[in-house]
Amino acid sequence: MGRILVVDDEFRIRQIIRKYAEFEGYTVKEAVDGMQAIEICRKEEFDLIIMDVMMPELDGFSACREIRKFRQTPIIMLSARGEEYDKIHGFELGSDDYVVKPFSPKELMMRVNAVIKRSSGGNLPENAKDIFTYKGLSVDFSARIVTIDGERIDMTPKEYELFFYMVKNKGLALTREKLISEVWGYDFFGDERTLDTHIKLLRKSIGEYSKCIVTLRGVGYRFETL
Repeated sequence: MGRILVVDDEFRIRQIIRKYAEFEGYTVKEAVDGMQAIEICRKEEFDLIIMDVMMPELDGFSACREIRKFRQTPIIMLSARGEEYDKIHGFELGSDDYVVKPFSPKELMMRVNAVIKRSSGGNLPENAKDIFTYKGLSVDFSARIVTIDGERIDMTPKEYELFFYMVKNKGLALTREKLISEVWGYDFFGDERTLDTHIKLLRKSIGEYSKCIVTLRGVGYRFETL
């Protein structure tokens, strides 16, 4: 199915992930810290990286930042810390998902499968071969490019997916459950903060057009042109 790099200084964690990933049909390679992960990624390509945050030599955040300089491989961060700041930091560095320890191996594999599926190009609707424009905002779905007043806006992979889905469904009330299911690709586990954190980052990325993302209290969000 694909190749996964598991980066964690705990042998037991690496073995648990390997067991479940190999059962799903993936080939697994291991690294014990961020430095080793960077060295491996310079030589080999993977379909996904599972990266622990707290490690000796080089932490996961720093390793993610370095890997992003030469690879766009999807990254799922693992951490015993579930504070919003840590999640935001991970997402800003370009991670695709953030899983808090202790975690369910089955849920982790659901997230792995979903991230790999969407990163391979299955995340856009079949009719998304067009361009949406609103004032100075332009969204090119097929090229995965967002510009404001002609200037390209850099977003993380998950920001792109979330924004594209909301724009394609503009004017519709999208529940948190629906957004998690469609954008992350797995059943809703009640982690609303993951979605809300991405909405905050997305609003920051699109600047003056952040007002187009309307919060529906108790429901979710809606993208609308004002």
